[in-house]
Amino acid sequence: MNSENLKYKIALAQIPGLGPVNTKNLISYCGGVKEVFEAKKNELLKIPGIGKLTAKNILQNKNLPENFENEVKFIKKNGIRVYFYLDDNYPFLLKQLPDAPLFFFQKGNINFTGRKILSIVGTRNATANGKNICENLIKELSESGHNPIIVSGLAFGIDICAHKAALKYGLETVSVLAHGFDRIYPAKHKNTASEIIKQGALITEFIRNSKFERQNFLKRNRIIAGLSHASIIIESAAKGGSLVTADIANSYDRDVFAVPGRLDDKYSEGTNRLIKTHKAFLLQSAKDIEYILNWEQNIKPKQQVLFAELSEEEKKIAEILQKTGKTGIDYICKESGFNSAKISALLLEMEFKNAVRCLPGKVFELAGNINIK
Repeated sequence: MNSENLKYKIALAQIPGLGPVNTKNLISYCGGVKEVFEAKKNELLKIPGIGKLTAKNILQNKNLPENFENEVKFIKKNGIRVYFYLDDNYPFLLKQLPDAPLFFFQKGNINFTGRKILSIVGTRNATANGKNICENLIKELSESGHNPIIVSGLAFGIDICAHKAALKYGLETVSVLAHGFDRIYPAKHKNTASEIIKQGALITEFIRNSKFERQNFLKRNRIIAGLSHASIIIESAAKGGSLVTADIANSYDRDVFAVPGRLDDKYSEGTNRLIKTHKAFLLQSAKDIEYILNWEQNIKPKQQVLFAELSEEEKKIAEILQKTGKTGIDYICKESGFNSAKISALLLEMEFKNAVRCLPGKVFELAGNINIK
């Protein structure tokens, strides 16, 4: 960890008026994080999205990085890992988001690469039935052998139920916080948070002493949705944070599942509406997730495809998919240098060879029967 560079990264994220998109533009045009603070006014104004007010805020905060030396010491002392969006180990699914966090902090040891990841959220006022559904679903997922990472927000109700069930049935779980690592909210869940660190991780994009604001929870929700292949909503009233998470997931073209309930049940009103308006798949069991996400289960093994059987162009695509896990045609085009028509033709040929499979949303991944060693 480069302590000197880290304080510039932290400082850049604290400048008023800078969102993730403009911050990344600044870094790209200036050539680095530190270079943003060294840029002159006329240089800043040439950058797309940077107006006079934003440039003024940057210039007025040139010495801001020096304020975060203690933050860097806290990070090192507590063994906190930092994931910067340009790092190779920054989670691939999160990196695809236009508003992905510039960086996030992590307590715990978990590897997101090539993993199946599901977020499970719902009302804070969970019913006994809702909690039972949550636990049974996670038990089924554990027994299925898919071993997905379970992501949630450590809140009362369905969130904490999802974390505890994951811990109980041996699945890794990740809690996304809406505050820095100087506290745990709710405080009642501090012991569970400690267990999560041992069997997963706590992550946050907020530094210590960050203001405890409602908008932080909305920012937290985008990470919960963006970090996952699909979001599952278990119980929600007509309005609630879990519905916001569902909307965000839909905006990212991620799959959403919702558990249906009785028409007169207050905490099924939101989930029923998601299903009714085709914003979520109806979820009754883990098999629905396996089917929609195309997770193969108890399927007769196909003849293994050797890497040598692929053309050089197909090998290039296979190597990209091995690195990313799952991705769309646009990203494959960018990484390979081939146009979309050529990529589509190559992927179709690879599907015929059982080397790749197409998932919902025109996302592709390597088939489990390909040996690329």
